[in-house]
Amino acid sequence: MALFDTLFGKKKKAFRASCLITKEPIEKGFGYLLTTAQVVSSKKYWDMIMTEPETMSYTVSHFQNDAMGTQMRSMIFEKYATIDKPWIVSDSIINYFDVDKSKAREDARKWWDNEGNFEPAETGPATEVLDNPTFEKFKTYAIQEAGRNRVN
Repeated sequence: MALFDTLFGKKKKAFRASCLITKEPIEKGFGYLLTTAQVVSSKKYWDMIMTEPETMSYTVSHFQNDAMGTQMRSMIFEKYATIDKPWIVSDSIINYFDVDKSKAREDARKWWDNEGNFEPAETGPATEVLDNPTFEKFKTYAIQEAGRNRVN
């Protein structure tokens, strides 16, 4: 019976991952693992997110004092700030974040070794990890200021 299971049994699907930001595939053992707090704490990240083709119209509206544009930017911020899982990110985006790259790489290796079931310390929504003044500082930047240099 074991022979039949070996020959005809279901093969375990290979664990794969893509960068949560750029969507590019990441080879096993590579990439960086970040927490939501680390992602939310990057002004470069917010400048990129708020000026992507899908969000640029909200950014333009916001800077033209349209409340709807500001409301949409707030919703975008909340969407990302409340993610409770770690983020696997690629080499092409890691420089947007002010993090210890060697630690983020080591955490990614642990994440790969456990097929995505590893969470570094301080994993969880940014509201639960960052102190309130820090969280509010980045929230204000993301909603009120991100992308200004691309619009003005």
